[in-house]
Amino acid sequence: MDKTIKAIIVDDELYSRDELKHLLSSFKSIQIVGEAESGESAVIKALQLQPDVVFLDVEMPKMNGMEAAKALRNLKKAPLVVFATAYPQFAAEAFRFDAVDYLLKPYDEDQFQETIERIEKKFVFAKSIDQGKHTGKLAVEVYGEIIYLEPKEILYLFRDKKLTRIIAKNGEYVLKTSLKDLESRLKPYSFFRIHKSYLVNLEYVSRLTPWFNGAYQLELEGRKEMLSVSRNYVKALRGRLEI
Repeated sequence: MDKTIKAIIVDDELYSRDELKHLLSSFKSIQIVGEAESGESAVIKALQLQPDVVFLDVEMPKMNGMEAAKALRNLKKAPLVVFATAYPQFAAEAFRFDAVDYLLKPYDEDQFQETIERIEKKFVFAKSIDQGKHTGKLAVEVYGEIIYLEPKEILYLFRDKKLTRIIAKNGEYVLKTSLKDLESRLKPYSFFRIHKSYLVNLEYVSRLTPWFNGAYQLELEGRKEMLSVSRNYVKALRGRLEI
């Protein structure tokens, strides 16, 4: 990454703040720009320092972490929020505030690593969209002619035996190119694999519905069919979709 992600640590206990600082110091992408001892102080610091992410304790005097998260969401430049707490019972409520993750003390290093990777992906993805870096088109041959598809016009792709079918806003197309190859070409855009045979444009995802055995069904804007999301991809999918 060519720019660091600015972070604020919020916890009423000095030891807990020091522990987080130590863990975050091993990630070059993260720059700690401030600390706060309370929810009120966290909101003031966020207004002053404009952080990209806030690591937020839940149980604090006066304004607790949930109240602080609600206030942070209403800021003009709302930061990402990661809850870091010793209390597991607030996890469900935390995700109502679009939390990136809910880390429990004592911290698991593997989970901590996953959390930072999720933050990095969200930061890089949002930055690339804002800067509009990617302008390429996908070439599709139709009756001897070459049609150029804008990636943003593609809803999803799937593998059908030896062919890859593309479902776009203006029609359906067929390619002999493998789904893996197309996934590589579309990597700079907002596409995500939800199943070994399906690749979807996250811009059009409108609903996720629990199905069975940890799997989900996904609904896209303007389409009636439901697409299956393998349980192996659910967590990563939600990480990409949710802010």
